[in-house]
Amino acid sequence: MTHENTTEFSPKTYARVAGFLYLLIIICGLFSELYVRSSLIVTGNATLTATNIMANDGLFRIGFISDLMMLLCDIALAVVFYALLKPVNQTLALGAALSRMAMDATLGINLLNHFFALILLGGAEYLTAFDSNQIHALVSLFLDAHGTGYAIGLTFFAFHCIVLSYLFYRSDYFPKALGVLLAFASVSYLVDCFAIFLFPGYETADYPFIMLPALIAEVSLCLWLLLKGVRTQPSQKLHSNESAHQTTGTSNQAG
Repeated sequence: MTHENTTEFSPKTYARVAGFLYLLIIICGLFSELYVRSSLIVTGNATLTATNIMANDGLFRIGFISDLMMLLCDIALAVVFYALLKPVNQTLALGAALSRMAMDATLGINLLNHFFALILLGGAEYLTAFDSNQIHALVSLFLDAHGTGYAIGLTFFAFHCIVLSYLFYRSDYFPKALGVLLAFASVSYLVDCFAIFLFPGYETADYPFIMLPALIAEVSLCLWLLLKGVRTQPSQKLHSNESAHQTTGTSNQAG
């Protein structure tokens, strides 16, 4: 005889785990982007960028690892959100999880562009076919490609945010304001990403107000999950509604 042991965590536990994962994601993401890449990459100066990376090789590698950790936490967060929100609408919760994982897959592959900079500056024998100026130019090319790849990944995240906003708005666990903030975050990400694709020379740093709604939404969500968890106990209203629909459906079939 086979005994199947299953452990179902409470919504409050899922929320706390989600908050902790979100905090790690924010810390790792900000460290890699704002502390590592922004401090080492000099826009329009390939030689100085290459010099900074070679002088801070360890920091640049830690930034790569930090991004990897961010993505691992993000995959786990997608699963937790699915478990937490599937009582609201299982199909949409699955769509939110898949779109977030699509972003993670895109950003994971895109990290190759980050690491190619290290390979090019690593002094491998086959690189003697290029002079230093060519190598520096290639480093900047791959770093630019990394930025574009990041924008592609965030378009998937924008879709995730709009689906998540609906689920949060409909859920009894969270205040509707969080759903509204996530909707604004989705628009914020889309505007920023499309601007990168449509307008050569556009830099997010030059228009920080565009990303302000996204920052407010994600920090608010992280703090709510960490400090409040869920607003109610497991949504009996949702489960009772599901049971009512199932009962009605069964009665109709019997009739």
